[in-house]
Amino acid sequence: MPPEHGPELGHGHGHGLPAGPGADEALTGTGRSGRRRVIVALAAILGPLTVVLIAAMIALWPSGSHQELSLADPYGTSQGITMITGTVTEIQPRDCGPEAGTLETPTGGMAGDPSAAHVACVDAVVDPDGGGNDSAVVPIPTSISASMDVEVGDRLKALDLSELPGGDTGAGGESDYVFVDFERTVPVVVLALLYALVVVAVARWRGLRAIVGLGLAFTVLFGFMFPALLEGGPPLWIGLVGCCLIMLVVLYFAHGFSLRTTTALLGTLIGLALTAVLALWGTDAAYLTGLGDEYSYVLATVAPEVRLSGIVLCGLLVAGLGVLNDVTITQASAVWELQAANPAVSKRELFASGMRIGRDHIASTVYTIAFAYAGAALPVLMVVSLYDRSLWDTLMSGELVEEIVRILVGSIGLVLAIPITTGIAVAVAKSVAAPVPQAPASKLGG
Repeated sequence: MPPEHGPELGHGHGHGLPAGPGADEALTGTGRSGRRRVIVALAAILGPLTVVLIAAMIALWPSGSHQELSLADPYGTSQGITMITGTVTEIQPRDCGPEAGTLETPTGGMAGDPSAAHVACVDAVVDPDGGGNDSAVVPIPTSISASMDVEVGDRLKALDLSELPGGDTGAGGESDYVFVDFERTVPVVVLALLYALVVVAVARWRGLRAIVGLGLAFTVLFGFMFPALLEGGPPLWIGLVGCCLIMLVVLYFAHGFSLRTTTALLGTLIGLALTAVLALWGTDAAYLTGLGDEYSYVLATVAPEVRLSGIVLCGLLVAGLGVLNDVTITQASAVWELQAANPAVSKRELFASGMRIGRDHIASTVYTIAFAYAGAALPVLMVVSLYDRSLWDTLMSGELVEEIVRILVGSIGLVLAIPITTGIAVAVAKSVAAPVPQAPASKLGG
């Protein structure tokens, strides 16, 4: 059976070593010297590159001024207002008038006739956590009643306005409570634990390392990239340096220090560089302003020095990280396994075999990216599809073109990364492979 990893850096582990008396000679001869040369060459590339990335991160490191930029906590409370969390014990219908049967469209008109299906308004009777308090009657907003059913057993958050100075109350004076949000802690924690359990059960220690690596990646995002962007730093360099450091840490942490991982890392970094060039051109040529949702306007108000188009550019790089890592690791592993299965295969044949696997991966990954973005932007797609305009005009609208450019840039980057990674993996795998002994001349004919 071929080993799971490629040759460990500095450990002289090879694939496809021939058995018999010539094995030791091969291990101490050309195979070992070739391995040393490859390790030195890769170290000469990655060592200075790592130093440059760390130096660039230090140079781009935020000064801390972003901490002065803050928004009020939407769930925050002031004097006389407290937050309660509790469980719904009863649902009571509430008369909210015929106007609740209509919903405003984005253009300001009414979607539907008021005489059509009526949206039922309800109050939720909530038993607050901790006990000692009477049940709270929380009016549920009409928009939530129209989109989903609030049921007994649901967990809610609400503001208690009963102690406000002047005796002000919420909901038009009919209730002392105002609905804030649903309490989602339990289901999210259960899903997170289930996710971790499944990953570790299937991938074992490598899966655990991948989860920890994901945590380190988000540390780079929230500790370096986001603060630096909020302070008006150069988005292209922040995105490129941050993404390269994430891949440097995550790949080695999840897959171990090996030549196989190193070849995948080189392919990933080259793919990131190509993606950055495409993203830089695409955001400018397609006039991507970054004003696609309400959060962009909030960001522009709070941090006016931030160029939203630059945030789009940085987002294009971050969006391609996961899929790019996937294809490069797959290609590197495929080449190593093909080499282990047939040590006598030529470089040309090994590259062709690796690319046959890569082409299948390209086909499936293109669908993966497109459908992932379509699913995330489904409400936008549905609303935009209602406008009375052609399909082409719809696709070129400001609401959708950002997603289209993101799909195209990410797809081009990962497609180009596949032959690049395959070529690097073939060169490294063949260089460290032990020479295959030739059969004696007297036996060739028989």
